[in-house]
Amino acid sequence: MTDSTNSEAPSRTNAAPARATGNGRRILRNLSTGVPGLDAVLGGGLPEFSLNMVAGSPGSGKTTLAQQILFTNATRERPALYFTVLGEPTLKMLRYQQQFAFFDQERVGNAVRYVNLSEEVLSGDLGAVLARMTDEVERRKPGIVVVDSFRTVRPDPSAGMGVKAGPALGRQPMGLEHFVQRLALHLTSWEVTSLLIGEYTDEEQRQPLFTIADGILWLTQATDRNSVVRKLQAVKIRGQAQMPGLHTFRITDDGVQVFPRIPDQQWGRRKGPPRSDARLPTGVPGLDAMMGGGIPAGDAVIIAGPTGTGKSTFGMQFAADGLRREEAVVIAAFEEYPQAYLSHLRALEVNDEAMIASNKLRITYLRPLDLSVDETLAEILMTVREIGATRVVIDSLTGFEVALAPTFREDFRESLYRLVGALTATGVTVFMVLESVTMSPGFGFTGERVSFITDDIIVQHYVEIDGALEKVVAVVKMRRSQHSRDFRRYKITGTGAVVGESLRGYHGILSGAPVLEQGTRASGSLE
Repeated sequence: MTDSTNSEAPSRTNAAPARATGNGRRILRNLSTGVPGLDAVLGGGLPEFSLNMVAGSPGSGKTTLAQQILFTNATRERPALYFTVLGEPTLKMLRYQQQFAFFDQERVGNAVRYVNLSEEVLSGDLGAVLARMTDEVERRKPGIVVVDSFRTVRPDPSAGMGVKAGPALGRQPMGLEHFVQRLALHLTSWEVTSLLIGEYTDEEQRQPLFTIADGILWLTQATDRNSVVRKLQAVKIRGQAQMPGLHTFRITDDGVQVFPRIPDQQWGRRKGPPRSDARLPTGVPGLDAMMGGGIPAGDAVIIAGPTGTGKSTFGMQFAADGLRREEAVVIAAFEEYPQAYLSHLRALEVNDEAMIASNKLRITYLRPLDLSVDETLAEILMTVREIGATRVVIDSLTGFEVALAPTFREDFRESLYRLVGALTATGVTVFMVLESVTMSPGFGFTGERVSFITDDIIVQHYVEIDGALEKVVAVVKMRRSQHSRDFRRYKITGTGAVVGESLRGYHGILSGAPVLEQGTRASGSLE
């Protein structure tokens, strides 16, 4: 192997330089991991010269994660060393790792070097293992070192005191802790950023070995019914505040992608733009008057009603109004295919092709099952940023919940709260469609699960009047604003919904079969 390498390799390293603060503190620089979303979870990246453990069960993505970090940071001046032990042969590992987009075959053997320690391990001499690693590091002067997997270095009990090592044959490790401690001491003195990969179960998180690590990344995968969910936790990062909690990640053709559970609009208590006093027209004739002049900019709105009441039509009219005013609009579709929404917009006299071409309209289709809310949030936020959207329509929350993997449905309320909070923190007005089954007097208009996250709630309802099925709409909640408390009839026309006059003179409207009071003339005409 030679040390010649691609001249473009240094550009792959994104590391903020170490700097001194006014009080004399030395701020460590962080290495970009090259894993989308992971730097945010780590609190800014991987601290340089840190010793990190990547732990988890078999198949959870540890090797792929380490390889992605390695290729991001390997340069000609500071190459990367990847020590393989007995986890899998190097050729077999490379056969699969080269399928990922981050893998660069031209850099293998120069900027990225693989060293197989199988012979040293099988010889039964831990000292030989450590000596080989020491020799390689001192000769190559790497910037990053990966050991995959250090847990397969199993001491031979017959050698005594863990001096010898043998292959993993199910025997309990003896002396491994001492070996790793010596290895960690060397890695620290060499001033390299290191990743030690090990297979651990959740019950082993209290292992003494974890105390020597500067950082611990814990990867898990869980099967729930027919879905598999992968999650990552930054258990420990010395010297900086990591993002708490479990974060969903996926392994795609591009490699690992992490979806932070706390969007960067909320992480670090970042403040969004100051709330505007402006109001956005809904695009539905008669509805703005019910809402005191329209929807306050930056509000989260839910429109709830049973099947067929025209909830999506109201949402499309809100989107169309924004497009006609040259605002950028994002539609997150969970119910119909994008072509159906484009058809609705064309019926509302919107030139959908021109809007898409000018980056004023994006429809994100998010119907596939086994979604995580963090993936959904990342997709919507990315689209909002790309086109500078001021209006977002989510159709529908019911479809959103069904599309989630079963594990995430349990946390739907918290997830939806974070989704809406992240969007409104940017000043975006969010219009959400929700399927409701009934509106009996003893039932909340939108149910207790989601109503608390919204600023404004519009409800639709079927009523039977004179033997005919009619649709009525009411505004039941508006924060910081006066609004009408009347029920009003509305109808769906070829060009959208139109709200009529108040439905007065009736009682028992919520029952679905209102009764006209004696001596009262019916009102609420749509003519």
